Order: sequence, then C-alpha cells, then structure tokens
Amino acid sequence: MHGLHSMNIFLHVAESLSFTQAARQLGVSASAVGKSISRLEAQLGVQLLYRSTRSMTLTEEGRYFLTRSRHILDDVASLQHELTAHQHRPEGHLRLSLPNARALMLPILSDFTRLYPEITLDLDFNDRVVDLIDEKFDAVVRAACPADSRLASRRLGAFHLSLAGAPDYFHRHGYPANIESLPRHRCLHYRYASTGRLEPWPLGEALPMSQLPVTMVCNSLDANLQFALDGHGIACLPDFAIHDALAAGKLERVLPDQTGRSGTFHMLWPSNRYLTSRLRVLIDHFSARLSAPSLSQ
Repeated sequence: MHGLHSMNIFLHVAESLSFTQAARQLGVSASAVGKSISRLEAQLGVQLLYRSTRSMTLTEEGRYFLTRSRHILDDVASLQHELTAHQHRPEGHLRLSLPNARALMLPILSDFTRLYPEITLDLDFNDRVVDLIDEKFDAVVRAACPADSRLASRRLGAFHLSLAGAPDYFHRHGYPANIESLPRHRCLHYRYASTGRLEPWPLGEALPMSQLPVTMVCNSLDANLQFALDGHGIACLPDFAIHDALAAGKLERVLPDQTGRSGTFHMLWPSNRYLTSRLRVLIDHFSARLSAPSLSQ
C-alpha cells in the first residue's frame, strides 16, 4: 500500500499546489511531503511538478498522473467501503444527473429514498451532456446510450413521442387534417441543452422540420407541456408527460397514425469503478420502475 500512500500525498499537493498546505491537511511536516514527492518522481522516472521558490505547477506528466490517481484512489475507497459494509443495508452518497423530466423522475427517487433512507442523494436535473468521470457523477439517466468505452449502461425503459394539443386550441385553429397542414399551425418546440438544436418532430419524411413554424422554443419539458395545456399550440411530448392530460381530456393526440417515435432511457456509470451496493440498488430500482413497455403506464 506504500504506492497508494505516495499517490495520496501527491493528490493533496497537486490540488493545493503547496507542500505546506498539503502537509497541514495530512498532519505531517512539509519536508516529509517534499521528500515523498521526490521519491515518487524518482520511482516513476518523470518530473510531476515544476517547483520554484514562489510557485508550483503540474507538468504534463503530473496532470496525467493526477487524473489516474484520482480514479485509482476512488476505486480503492469504494472497494474498502464495499468490503466492510457488504453485510449491511446500502448506505453512503450518490451524485446523479437526471433529465428534466421531473414528473417521471421525482416519484421514482422519492420511493427510492423511502426504501433506502441511509443513502443520501445529490441530484442534478439537466439535459446537457455531462462527463461522468471528470464531474464525479456516480451515474446519469439519459434518453440515449452514448458509445463511450469508459461507461457501462443498462436499459431502463421505453417511451413514445407524440404530437398533442389542447381541445381549446383545436376549437380556435382547427385540427390538422394531415402532416402537410402542420405549417399552418402554432408549433411549440423543445431545444436540446447540449447542442442548441430543436428536437426533431416524428414526421418521417413527410415534412422537413424547417417548414414548421416556431411559435415558442424552450429547453424545459414542463414549460412545453404547460404551453400546450394552456392552448398555445401543438407540441411534441413524451407519453409519460401527457398520459394524465390525455385521460382527463385536457390534451388530444395529433395525427397518431401518421406521427410518432419511440425512445429509450438508459442509466450510465463509469465502467472502471467498483459497482457499490448503493449504486446497484439504485440501478435495480430504476429498472424495475421503468421496465414497463411504456413509461406512461
């Protein structure tokens, strides 16, 4: 474990860029920290830090070693926790990134907290592309499965995108007879946070997106749904968001036989980390709740 000890000392020095501050955090002398770094550089055969009387910076090799050290020490800490706590109920902390589909996600998370009160959650609701490893997320839920060899994934469940509008809107503007008549209607669009592009409507090849009017654009599913409910136009929405409104007659599907597209939610996590019991029960919980053929059920 001597190598891990040296790695931990380097991590404190690299994050503080100070032997004195690192020594204070570790409870040792600054000279002991300096000697440890020198021995580590000698063992590796590379210089990890540029040092002068006034400043300290990481070399290119030092930045690479810092990234790998963080991952290794995180893995060791997770493994130690798992080995000592595997006989007990899952506990600890999980940092999650989730899509802006709060109506779907919040009941699942609330039930999870009720089942596992010893697990604390740090929740980030955002549709942007996140870097799980650099941003230190334990897992993310996304409506896509990126081809990233650093990530493991599990399919959670499918959903269906439909066009919908309020009866009041159709009373005032008429009901579209076909896809080709959509350019004469008010269209409410969703903008991807990660790319800034508008979400394509599921029209097949019948009509280019460029021909659809842009009455309103937002990056919030909740806002898009509310504008549709208030009769401001037609929106493209997932079935789990409109299920209750459809059942209550507050929304109507538009051209259901001519439009529509399916999507899938996945949970992703770093493949090089030990799968802790708390993350395992979270994955199983989401999978059980979202494994129905349609998330609206």
